[in-house]
Amino acid sequence: MSVKISIFQSLMFLFNRFILRRYRSPKPKYQKCPSSLLQTNLSCHTLIFNLEGALLKSDSLFPYFMLVAFEAGGVMRSFILFILYPLISLMSHEMGVKVMVFVSFFGIKKDGFRAGRAVLPKYFLEDVGLEMFKVLRKGGKRIGVSDDLPQVMIEGFLKDYLEVEVVVGREMKVVGGYYIGVMEDKTKHDLVFDELVRKERLNTGHIIGITSFNTSLHRYLFFQFCQEIYFVKKSDKRNWQTLPKNQYPKPLVFHDGRLAIKPTLVNTLVLFMWGPFAVVAAAVRLFVSLCIPYTFSIPILCFSGCRLTVEIDDVSSQKLNTSQRKGYLFACNHRTLLDPLYIGFALKTKNITTVTYSLSRVSELLAPIKTVRLTRDRVSDGKAMKKLLAEGDLVVCPEGTTCREPHLLRFSPLFTEISDVIVPVAVTSPATFFYGTTASGLKAFDPLFFLMDPYPTYTVQFLDPVSGVSCQDPDGKLKFEVANHVQSVIGKALDFECTNLTRKDKYLILAGNNGVVKKS
Repeated sequence: MSVKISIFQSLMFLFNRFILRRYRSPKPKYQKCPSSLLQTNLSCHTLIFNLEGALLKSDSLFPYFMLVAFEAGGVMRSFILFILYPLISLMSHEMGVKVMVFVSFFGIKKDGFRAGRAVLPKYFLEDVGLEMFKVLRKGGKRIGVSDDLPQVMIEGFLKDYLEVEVVVGREMKVVGGYYIGVMEDKTKHDLVFDELVRKERLNTGHIIGITSFNTSLHRYLFFQFCQEIYFVKKSDKRNWQTLPKNQYPKPLVFHDGRLAIKPTLVNTLVLFMWGPFAVVAAAVRLFVSLCIPYTFSIPILCFSGCRLTVEIDDVSSQKLNTSQRKGYLFACNHRTLLDPLYIGFALKTKNITTVTYSLSRVSELLAPIKTVRLTRDRVSDGKAMKKLLAEGDLVVCPEGTTCREPHLLRFSPLFTEISDVIVPVAVTSPATFFYGTTASGLKAFDPLFFLMDPYPTYTVQFLDPVSGVSCQDPDGKLKFEVANHVQSVIGKALDFECTNLTRKDKYLILAGNNGVVKKS
């Protein structure tokens, strides 16, 4: 008798779970493409979308796990992931993701993991489809869901840069403060999503789901709670445009990491093939720049692949080439630690000094030009800079830190009080394979990564001189005007956007500190 009752209860449960519940909710409408949503007012609707299936143009998750492996785990970990990928591609999708998660995250310290907010957003943004982005911007509330990518990889991108209100990804298991490379059980993830969707159904009443034909992500939940469901096909994504940078909801000014290219399978193969040659090339270039006079080092560096383009305005050309000129103050934007060195190359002199705040001890010892560390005390720093200027040319970077994107950070006005004549210098240094800057890594390796590029390139443009304020600023306002003017002149020359962001803003975003980095 008890067996019959148990069978009856099981049947009633299944009947209620899969039949009655389905008819309690309106039958969803199925559409093949979300483009029709652009003509619809969605301000009162909740949009639930699948990140990898409906927002990103690429179908491969390998580049994002490779970024985590390389930036958070190092070269050996990324190489292991690369050589395992042929085997991973033969596995089921779920098993392949588990292997990539394990290789990328195993042994990574949870508190020290910054790649999700500092590295990955740049590459995710470059993979967003413009058409789907426009649809999401029309929604009243957006819920981003991923069944494959861990929460720690996607949350910073979706919340900080796409302004998505709710993000649901799979949590990573942690033991002793370290990731063990395993995601939480999928059932637990489904329960979280189930509860979230139920609440949204009660609050808004109308939910639109956007997913992919090629994923089973919470499909039964989409069927139960969404009044409309839109499916994205691979052919649709191939025709999408990439989201332009000028349409990012939040400008991407700061990002970290060493890789300058998206590590797709082909790009990763090229990187590992170039690696041994890159180390040799960097060592040779470093030796030449440190030990050989400029007269001979410049042609040798050019032969090794280094490129330097010098542009001088007419007024600057007359002043810089005069035989009677004394020490000049050069104020340049900051792209890498080698900015002052390349200005010295452009002037064909090593009798040049630069001031720094947080340059590593190793970089100071290896620098072929004189470097002086400042104390961040305005009075003492001002006196030190005036003394250095009396001895020869002085290069300052008023931004106080490097910036990779076409933006200029706020210029500190201290340099405007040092000299009556300021020469603005606009520098650019595009990266090919590696970035020669870092916020959270070891700064001592910055010049080496720059020199590891196949063609390290610099453009140095000397602009018309600007008058400093010296002692002619009793109320202290003119120095800010001059600093802003120098910033705008350099920004106009480079076609860069001027901002009010500072060094502190950069390090808070990328490293979680006020700019205090490890010294080497």
